[in-house]
Amino acid sequence: MAQSIQRAINLIRVAAEHPLTLTEASDVLGVHKSTALRILQALEAARFVRKTGAGTYVFGSGLIELSELALGSMDLRQFASAHLRRLQGQTGHTVHLAQLTGNEIIYIDKVDSPAFDAVKLPSRIGRAVSLYASAVGKAILAYLPREDRDRLLAHVAFDRHTDTTITDRESFEAELAQVREQGWSVDNGEHDAYVMCVAAPVRDSRGKVVAAVSITAIEVIETLDQLKEKLPLLLETATLISQEVGYTPEPPPAS
Repeated sequence: MAQSIQRAINLIRVAAEHPLTLTEASDVLGVHKSTALRILQALEAARFVRKTGAGTYVFGSGLIELSELALGSMDLRQFASAHLRRLQGQTGHTVHLAQLTGNEIIYIDKVDSPAFDAVKLPSRIGRAVSLYASAVGKAILAYLPREDRDRLLAHVAFDRHTDTTITDRESFEAELAQVREQGWSVDNGEHDAYVMCVAAPVRDSRGKVVAAVSITAIEVIETLDQLKEKLPLLLETATLISQEVGYTPEPPPAS
């Protein structure tokens, strides 16, 4: 298996250097042409290679997109780092930064609260977040075009995790409409009953929402209503991070 993976990697590298014929692919892989064709078709389906009109294979856009996503995550985390740590110091609670990456929303940074030493939050950097039962998920999904939201939610079952979990698409859309109206979202113990969270969207240079920053607390330490008192600090942090990546807020309307 390891040898097959290495050969496929070599194949992609060769395709990046020059158009690759089926015969060349067979030679690089060390397999029969029929097997080479199946491997190329699998790579083509993932957009790691692309078949040209001449019947050759070249480097695909899928890998370029993955590279851009990875670089974007690294850049966003770097730009946000100081702001996240300041917010944690101001509130005393755990702060997260989550980013839309492909079809998932992923935690890309986390600043833990020392108050959680006894009870560890389930969140981890690199872990996917529930799209519908998380504040960061709502803060991002609320601002996506409808077709993108439909694609992301197409296979979501809306399973009930706790008594407060939203369990149907219609109710979830109503929640997202409220998020758009107020500019922030909440997780009222919807995935883990003891976890409360508020989140705000982060925008890129085009004004597109690409991430969210959140403040999370265990309910016995701070209730959701108490967390909401930190919203001015959260919204300020989200705006500062957005500005770091090139977003220019619209000026307030003239009075």
